[in-house]
Amino acid sequence: MSADHPSIRTRLEDGVLFATIDAGSLNLLGVDLVRDLVSLVDVLYGNPGDVRVVVIDSASPDYFSAHVDLTAVPQYTAEAAKAGGPGDASLGMFLYKLARVPVITIAKVRGRARGGGNELALACDMIFASREKAVFGQFESGTGALPGAGGVQHLVRRLGRARAIEVIVSADDFDADTAERYGWINRALPDSELDGFVERLAKRIAGFPSEGVRVAKRVVNDLTLASPAHIRSDAATFQSLIARPESRERLDYLAGWGLQTPGDLERDLGKAVGDFPR
Repeated sequence: MSADHPSIRTRLEDGVLFATIDAGSLNLLGVDLVRDLVSLVDVLYGNPGDVRVVVIDSASPDYFSAHVDLTAVPQYTAEAAKAGGPGDASLGMFLYKLARVPVITIAKVRGRARGGGNELALACDMIFASREKAVFGQFESGTGALPGAGGVQHLVRRLGRARAIEVIVSADDFDADTAERYGWINRALPDSELDGFVERLAKRIAGFPSEGVRVAKRVVNDLTLASPAHIRSDAATFQSLIARPESRERLDYLAGWGLQTPGDLERDLGKAVGDFPR
């Protein structure tokens, strides 16, 4: 396969494409990163070549992906729309396309995966995380919004109703051990073992007959993925809610304290959204 993805470093080895997100210290899902993800997924659909498995990780030690770029929602949405047709103009529908890509995808998570960053991980077939360093969360309810890129749909199916509601409406951070126990991720592994485990698993799968693996994924997807209508509904609800005055007030408050910049607020965002002055 051949493609240019400036914010994603790629390396192909033994049928495994290692795709490392390198889009700044926070790896915000903004215009450039979404554009490159769309391009990568298009290649995987159209001309995957020898790629059988994709491992997505991060060049940042602290952030898999902090969340979407909240200053560029219309702009990154326009980039995401290039992945689909009419009615698919949302990050959620792009991530739905990622979930159905005809190769196996693995998210290897160190650092924080919140909001859209968590939804990116959830769109992958498997998630393995550093026990010591990974943090997961959907903080949108703390800003008056709703996870709008597939998070609700994936979490309900993985965690069940009660735990999905806990995760979504608490807007809190969850460590890797809790995420594993809840069924959010496949496994929490010691940080020193994470790379080796994921590489061995990816290369093992890549060595199997590809058609059997593709069919297995398709059958599981057909039984478990949400309908496009539900994804589109969540995306529209997100867009509506973040335009409301109470959401703008909370986002402006967080921006004043360092939202979208490396520092204490982003590091402890789950706590920060609960500290809004009443």
